[in-house]
Amino acid sequence: MNEQAKMKYLQIALKLFAVIFIFGIYPMMMWVWPDGWSWTPSQPEYEQMIVGVYATLGVFLWMASAEPMKHVSLINFTIWSSIVHAGIMLIQAINDETEHANMMGDIPALFLVAFVLWYLMPKNT
Repeated sequence: MNEQAKMKYLQIALKLFAVIFIFGIYPMMMWVWPDGWSWTPSQPEYEQMIVGVYATLGVFLWMASAEPMKHVSLINFTIWSSIVHAGIMLIQAINDETEHANMMGDIPALFLVAFVLWYLMPKNT
């Protein structure tokens, strides 16, 4: 895939992830698949914090989608924070059998976000 096509898809991916971060995480945690997207026992304060942080990140990813090359550090932060977050959760889920469903929910989702953004980012940045 050439760099121009990657840039177009990067803009689309940023918007898609922005919408998911803003509007999708809360429903996934609360209604769609709580076992795969939240932790037990239920921790409303933690869940509100995570939703707030990801919704904020989503707003900034949406703004970055207009001119991604002006927001390389934000995109790199999203890549690396997703890897770190998913990595820590993976270790916790492996060690706590009540959290195994997260290995099919939010953990691979965060690794996917990181991979897609990494793949689409121009390599000369």
